[in-house]
Amino acid sequence: MGIKVSNFYFLIAGILAVLFAATHAWNGQSAVLPALQVNAISTDTRTVFMYVWHIITAENLVFGVVFILMSFQGDRSKVRFAAWMIVSLLIVRLMVILGVTAIQDASALTDSLIDSIAIVIYVAFILLGIRRKPKKLLGG
Repeated sequence: MGIKVSNFYFLIAGILAVLFAATHAWNGQSAVLPALQVNAISTDTRTVFMYVWHIITAENLVFGVVFILMSFQGDRSKVRFAAWMIVSLLIVRLMVILGVTAIQDASALTDSLIDSIAIVIYVAFILLGIRRKPKKLLGG
């Protein structure tokens, strides 16, 4: 019969996460990371910033692959914990983004609006996937 998608919400969440990884890497390479190449910033600080930036890219990519794989898993009990763990990490990530931004420069919160909306939509798809009711078999 072939491979069948069991959870389209997880498939969408996975595709979004892979796209987030790609756009995060591209934005970093084209806009953010080149700005660090000023002499006023030490090499150690640049190195830390670069690997932290790439950690987020790698996390998004891993989350995407995991959700794509989980979208084919028919047994919900095998994927719920992983989905809840990723949701928890994403909510903490959003709280850190908003909290640090608010502490550093509250007026800059509007600059993180698009990222915040993207994370909320991403989390919503995951929660819909977690809450999705299994299909009932005909006659059973």
